[in-house]
Amino acid sequence: MFMGNEEPKLIISDSETDANIFYCTKFYAPDQFAFIQNGEKKIVVVSDLELDRAKSESRVDMVLPYTKYEKIAKKQLGKEPSYIDVIAEVLFDMKIKKVTVPWDFYVSFADDLRKKGFKLVIKKDPFFDSREIKCAEEVNNIIMTQRGVESALQKAVDYLKKTVIKNGFLFSKRGKKVTSEFIREMINVELLKNGFIAKNTIVSCGEQSAVPHNMGEGDLVAHKPIVIDIFPKDEKSGYYADMTRTIVRGKASTQIKKMFKAVVSAQELAFVLAKDGAMGDQIHRKVLKHLKDLGFETGKKNGRMQGFFHGTGHGVGLDVHELPRIGKVKSMLKSGHVVTVEPGLYYPGVGGVRMEDMILIADDKCVNLTGFPKVLEI
Repeated sequence: MFMGNEEPKLIISDSETDANIFYCTKFYAPDQFAFIQNGEKKIVVVSDLELDRAKSESRVDMVLPYTKYEKIAKKQLGKEPSYIDVIAEVLFDMKIKKVTVPWDFYVSFADDLRKKGFKLVIKKDPFFDSREIKCAEEVNNIIMTQRGVESALQKAVDYLKKTVIKNGFLFSKRGKKVTSEFIREMINVELLKNGFIAKNTIVSCGEQSAVPHNMGEGDLVAHKPIVIDIFPKDEKSGYYADMTRTIVRGKASTQIKKMFKAVVSAQELAFVLAKDGAMGDQIHRKVLKHLKDLGFETGKKNGRMQGFFHGTGHGVGLDVHELPRIGKVKSMLKSGHVVTVEPGLYYPGVGGVRMEDMILIADDKCVNLTGFPKVLEI
């Protein structure tokens, strides 16, 4: 992952929200700390509060106490040092004068380091190029999260199968209307019980499903599409999974059935095309053409986009959306990439259909990591 001839790197962040610093340290901390890559060595600078834990849990070569360098900085300055004053002392000690930092590095930190004579190089994502290619451990972490997704969705589907259809709505056996909010809570609680954290889970029904990222609200309607999109993170490993299914409780309309069949076939086309060396933009164009050839046009009508108007897929790992992309922008797929394949069709007045699986790119094929069935009517 790290080469000795690389320029020194510096990240200052917390690893609960910053995937880059967690990737290089495998250390969870809610408060910011510093990571320094100096040649082949990986170093973290942490407070006394986290010192022992960092030594036992982090995957780095050296754990340095912040207070040690705080005392040095205070002696040098003759006053209480700032955070950057302290980190600068660490860099001085390592004889580092130039560092590469992420594109989202704090401006105030950057200004203070430059004032002290450091040269900063800004690097766009991926900050660590190796993040795109998943090792066996990372793939297994993603699969474990995916199995959690499948278990939670199965619970929701089993519940929806038992609902009573009355006056066009779904009711529980106790006679209460079933809502998007209720099903979303059921999914999220089930995930949490098994060690996964879900945010913004989509359960959108009917007209709401024609808007791809509408989270959904209100009463669930019978005989209409329900799009369920789940993308949680494993609390322990930090890795995400992402899956979408479209179901109908009751009888789907002829149009929704055609859309469902078309989306599944578009996904299968992408599976055939996805392999090492394949270009994501070419796959995306072929998926669009396939849907168009089946009679599903994409474009603006009455001021709203309809058809298939988002990317075909994206990378998944320590972020739920990361490189590479399968979309309009040129991007080559490589062995070890884990990406989604999620074509969809959305028409106001009809509803939406989206299917999403995760695949692992191999030399001459892809491997589907998703095991949940694709059934429209339940």
